[in-house]
Amino acid sequence: MKRKIMALLVALTVLLSATALGEEYQMNPDNEMNFGTLIINLLHAYEKPSDGDGQRIDAALETIRQVSAADYDLAFAIADQWRRVYLDAGFVLHIHRGEPQAAQLQQTALADSPAHAFVVLGYELKNGEMTDELKGRCDAAAAAARAFPSAIVVCSGGPTGKNNPMQHTEAGMMRDYLVTLGVDESRIYIDERAMSTVQNAINTFEILQAQGVESYTLVTSTYHQRWAQVVYRTMAEIYRQNRGYTAGIVENYSFDIEPSERYRRDDIMAARQLCAILKLSDETVEAMKQLY
Repeated sequence: MKRKIMALLVALTVLLSATALGEEYQMNPDNEMNFGTLIINLLHAYEKPSDGDGQRIDAALETIRQVSAADYDLAFAIADQWRRVYLDAGFVLHIHRGEPQAAQLQQTALADSPAHAFVVLGYELKNGEMTDELKGRCDAAAAAARAFPSAIVVCSGGPTGKNNPMQHTEAGMMRDYLVTLGVDESRIYIDERAMSTVQNAINTFEILQAQGVESYTLVTSTYHQRWAQVVYRTMAEIYRQNRGYTAGIVENYSFDIEPSERYRRDDIMAARQLCAILKLSDETVEAMKQLY
């Protein structure tokens, strides 16, 4: 397992210069390795849980706090969401089973309100068209929208995929598909620029802020849900610090599908994107590998 994790962590470096954030975070340089240590501790706690995990995570957070209060707020957001979705055995994935309304969500404390949004994450187009997986995410979103008719729906995703000469966007096609499923177009807001989960997040917050949204439910695929929540919570804290606006994840709803081999390790994908968001250097990533 140690060798496998180390090999996977090597791939962290490929994202360090490839992610356009839209919102920059200026970490105190003295905290760079401290954030690396925190991420390793979070991975350890999920991969090889032990009695000392909580203390190690808290110690890493305290080290970051001693350097910078702003860095601590970001580190706390990362660790808190990771604990919620990866380490809490009580975390429940709400899964769309083909029902016309999202019955599982109706059994939660989620309230029907225009201050709530269902944020639907895109998936790469194939030959300029929606894949079955993207349609499945939209089917889930439509069921949620029917169950909570006051909430808005936000679709995010740009012109992705090879052989897309018309530059169709994920979000545009998702909106059109949702309309065919009976969702009123006036409830749907789209971001057609995002090319990654990180960009999905930051562009989504611009829409949520403009619409006065206070909370949101992420709608995506089952394997993507936890890692997307970590990314969204991280970017939400950066957005709060930069723009003074916050909205929280309160529920989840997912289209159930087995991931490809590339995405089977969603915790590693989350860690990769955290490293990219934090702009950790190659040297820090290399030092992180030595902690395993």
